[in-house]
Amino acid sequence: MSSPVTHEGEVLPFAHTAEAVHAWVHGWSASRGAAEPAPSAWGFTIDVGLSGHVMRHVLPAADEATVRKITERTTAPGVWLKAFVPPETLEPWLAPGWHLAGGAGYLMSAPLPVAPTRAPGSVPEGYRMDTWTRDGVTRALVRTADGAFAARGQIAVTGHSAVVDQVETDRAHQRRGLGRLVMHGLTEAAAAQGATAGVLGATPEGRALYETTGWRVLAPLTSALRGPDPH
Repeated sequence: MSSPVTHEGEVLPFAHTAEAVHAWVHGWSASRGAAEPAPSAWGFTIDVGLSGHVMRHVLPAADEATVRKITERTTAPGVWLKAFVPPETLEPWLAPGWHLAGGAGYLMSAPLPVAPTRAPGSVPEGYRMDTWTRDGVTRALVRTADGAFAARGQIAVTGHSAVVDQVETDRAHQRRGLGRLVMHGLTEAAAAQGATAGVLGATPEGRALYETTGWRVLAPLTSALRGPDPH
């Protein structure tokens, strides 16, 4: 039996990283309204259906032979590959026509409800936050008093796990606690729906926010794209 995933003595809510990846794949698909993930011997394929993101392959345990095989046989643009290895490991495995995209990333998790290392506080003066849930996805939206966008995020509950997704704070409204406010609202809503384990994919900037709200890194998360980067 696998040992629990730990971080500096803390026991995290998944038995092993592969379990967290499984939760992330299914919750991300629900959050984005994508197709149900199709399992394979090496991981999952998800039909997303966007022009710059037609589908994605997710490899919980990537190796050179598998990455090379997948990327050599995929020649259409707009296909993404996600692997839980550092960028410098993944890049040499890619076939011609593929490149790293999106920068370094991290798979992170936390037990729900999250015990933040820094209290989220109340809604700052001059802002309001609204939340709503539809088809298992809860969204939080922070606006200014005159209705301008300030911050947002969403969380998808699938069984006992929940995936935080698309957390964003407008540059003009950063460093005011809005990101922590959104994370607190989302995870509290997921816990109220019965979720006990949270997982998310983070950028380096996002990681800094999430660690202050009680999340911990499980593994690196690197993206590759066939064709030009839509960003």
